[in-house]
Amino acid sequence: MPRIAKSDLQKIPHRLSPAAAKLRLLKSLRCTFRHEKEAWREGSRLVGGVDEAGRGCLFGPVVAAAVILNPQDRIRGLRDSKLLPEQTRERLAAQIRARAFCWAFAAVDAAEIDAINILQASRLAMRNAVLQLHPEPDFLLVDAVRLDHPCSQRAIIHGDALSVSIAAASIIAKVERDRMMRELDATYPQYALASNKGYGTPDHYSGLKVHGITIHHRRSFAPIYNILHGEAVEPLAAAFAED
Repeated sequence: MPRIAKSDLQKIPHRLSPAAAKLRLLKSLRCTFRHEKEAWREGSRLVGGVDEAGRGCLFGPVVAAAVILNPQDRIRGLRDSKLLPEQTRERLAAQIRARAFCWAFAAVDAAEIDAINILQASRLAMRNAVLQLHPEPDFLLVDAVRLDHPCSQRAIIHGDALSVSIAAASIIAKVERDRMMRELDATYPQYALASNKGYGTPDHYSGLKVHGITIHHRRSFAPIYNILHGEAVEPLAAAFAED
């Protein structure tokens, strides 16, 4: 998820935290087919949306998804996955899987994130998701970044709140990553992954203080790095529990 622009922050009351300000901005944006329609007018036919989930986590992979929606079978209620309750995300994800032309997801694990940094790992996961799409897209709408892919593409700031295709990808990525965290929670229950999904919440930090880190923790991320080097860390604010 891209950082909120300074110009956007100036429009929001300063008493709000950055995370609350971001959510208020996202809620004010309309998620439509506008960007898809522009690509169709320019001659594209198979327009894919691409997004990731888990970029800000301390634990686990970053997961990306790519989706080509069917414009003749529109799915109501698509919007940025962060703005949707879990039950709604799950329902919409099922509809996307059943009714989109195609969809795919890909993950890059913590070791690779540490090796190449989270931005490049996010871009790699997005690219790998796109490469699995069949039929192949002829245009990509990507949340905030450009991908190392020959397909024509457009990076859209706050894309998951503006483009239904990117929103669909954000939903698939979030649902798939949450599923992975629930499965990992069975092996690592001491970190409360089923509830915090790998983000830096108080219960996660409590587990870290008692049990230390695992192979799935991102050692290059400051809180984990500090633990490895014997420095005290504090839980992130609850408002930062989502990218």
